[in-house]
Amino acid sequence: MLKTIRRRQASSSSALAAADLPPLLQRVYCNRGIRDISELDLGLEHLLPPATLHGAVQAAELLADSLAARQRILIVGDFDADGATSTALGMSVLQAFGAAHVDYLVPNRFDYGYGLTPEIVELALERSPDLIITVDNGISSISGIALARQHGIATLVTDHHLAGAELPAADVIVNPNQPACQFASKSLAGVGVIFYVMLALRAELRRRQWFAEQAIAEPNLGRWLDLVALGTVADVVPLDRNNRILVDAGLKRIRAGQARPGILALLEVAGRQLHTVVASDLGFAAGPRLNAAGRLDDMSVGIECLLSQDAERARAIAAQLQQLNQDRRSIEQGMQDQALNMLAELDLDGSGPTELPLAVTLYEPDWHQGVIGILASRVKDRLHRPTIAFANADDAGEEIKGSARSIPGIHIRDVLDAVATRYPHLISKFGGHAMAAGLSIQRAHYDQFSEAFSQEVARHADAVDLQAVVESDGALSQADFALDNATALRFAGPWGQHFPEPVFDGHFQIVSQRLVGERHLKLVLSLPDSDHLVDAIAFNIDPQEWPNERVEYIEAAYRLDVNEFRGQRSLQLMIEFLQPSS
Repeated sequence: MLKTIRRRQASSSSALAAADLPPLLQRVYCNRGIRDISELDLGLEHLLPPATLHGAVQAAELLADSLAARQRILIVGDFDADGATSTALGMSVLQAFGAAHVDYLVPNRFDYGYGLTPEIVELALERSPDLIITVDNGISSISGIALARQHGIATLVTDHHLAGAELPAADVIVNPNQPACQFASKSLAGVGVIFYVMLALRAELRRRQWFAEQAIAEPNLGRWLDLVALGTVADVVPLDRNNRILVDAGLKRIRAGQARPGILALLEVAGRQLHTVVASDLGFAAGPRLNAAGRLDDMSVGIECLLSQDAERARAIAAQLQQLNQDRRSIEQGMQDQALNMLAELDLDGSGPTELPLAVTLYEPDWHQGVIGILASRVKDRLHRPTIAFANADDAGEEIKGSARSIPGIHIRDVLDAVATRYPHLISKFGGHAMAAGLSIQRAHYDQFSEAFSQEVARHADAVDLQAVVESDGALSQADFALDNATALRFAGPWGQHFPEPVFDGHFQIVSQRLVGERHLKLVLSLPDSDHLVDAIAFNIDPQEWPNERVEYIEAAYRLDVNEFRGQRSLQLMIEFLQPSS
């Protein structure tokens, strides 16, 4: 798939120019919509007030009553990193608040699927809960919550996924994306929502003088911000200012060595240095290892890692998660190879025999249910097309599960909703976000669904850039290629979704190139007509195309990065995209 480099519109801010910021940082911040230095103040005092999150105060009252009555509380989580961090946070904060009995239940994705289904409620009944709290799920659990209420179980839904036409009849719903909520940040992750509920609960317990009466030292909820940071980054929600405040505070705790043993162990097994941890380390190192439990095994393994207060036990569980992640990579690579074979006839670069479709659906009966989301993401990145990967949901192969990933401009959940409205028999169930969603359909309906999905995507295609684009902050001067700049940019975030890490572009001469491992290209580059050399690396290149000794010059989009090796720090370019140039 051909890509183009597009430079962000150069902008300036007199307020930033007057601040004591290096010109390079001024440019980067302006390109991300920052106009005043005050917007860069990420102090916790600037968090949006919990009382402005619809339902948070009512949730706090419900929970405070439950604690006072010494009720049995059961948290039902999701099987991804956001769900795991949400579950661990809810469990540990409620225990710190003096809950008499709190437990958790995470559905096995292979047996029960997603959310508070009636089957999960039946399983929950074995634990005789008085109150069920959903975290990172529940907004679409109409029948499950109805069954819980039939059994006299109170329900509190905390979620951030988009609401459907009907809301569940829960006692309280806290979700910034429900119609009645005017909360200024719609981008909270599931872990952010339950954190806000715990903030509201602490205020309610303080008002009731609960901590004094129970002789409990009032907990500082900042202790749990490492979990909030991990879940927020791993769930790839937009990093608006409120989320950046949460992530920044969590990262500071981790760098100071004040994170819980499980997060420290996940970063350690991934080879990350704690004092230099940034958001990308959570997203690409800790998050995938935690997610591997839910993809291949049981997310309770990951939750136990996060809940562990013993460093050695946390390291042992992290080692188990590391092995699961390696297994996941192996499975994923095999699935990718199969998918690329399916796509071999498509026009990926403008020279193939078949035109590239507007939408892609893939199905293989033997694909692993837990890995199809990653596969869909990889294909989407390669083709720049909305993609759904399906696998069998049962041994009979009558029902298949799909994981969808989309591109900017095409809201994947709305697309699925439109398909379900036009063809009510096609989709058994679905849910998700603008960029990612999950669904179930009957195998017999696959071909018809694929056609309907493509037709619906086509309705949006005219308003969407179907050319893959690498957004750049522009070119750098020779003086900008400095270790100090790389260090400043690394810690100038936190960077993430909708607040992207700075990427620059330029024209380089290749001095040397070699393959490292199976798919990584190590380069030494120079600016044309310059003797200034810089190291660079491009990960996951096509080994059939690179190294290429016939190529002398390249156009590249890259990030400035700090390479640490044997105690030595040096500048390195992380190549996001490269193509031969003259």
